[in-house]
Amino acid sequence: MSGNAGAMRENLRQMIAVLQAERQALAGLDLDAIMGAANEKVALCGTLDACGPFAESFAMDEECRGLLDAARRMNEVNRQVRNLIAANVSARLDALTGSPTLYRTGNPALSAYTYAGPRG
Repeated sequence: MSGNAGAMRENLRQMIAVLQAERQALAGLDLDAIMGAANEKVALCGTLDACGPFAESFAMDEECRGLLDAARRMNEVNRQVRNLIAANVSARLDALTGSPTLYRTGNPALSAYTYAGPRG
């Protein structure tokens, strides 16, 4: 195992831990924790860049590929959760002000995020 692959593996494990913490922060609407996770992700991205495929003598093994795939999936789920939260906030603000949505789109991919009103 090369040093770069070992560093990549460890950094990907850290990224997965940060993404899990971000998901918990999103679930709890903990803004401080969400911002902390965002900062940690940015820092880890810089670290990953330094040991990644562009680094000299890098060879990604199956474990690294699996960790990378897991991190990608988790990041995508977290992104979708953030978008749902933002869509719900927008809908609630529009309801409070009685104004229509400012940004309407004909894009069906964007309309997939719907308002999940209060549960009664």
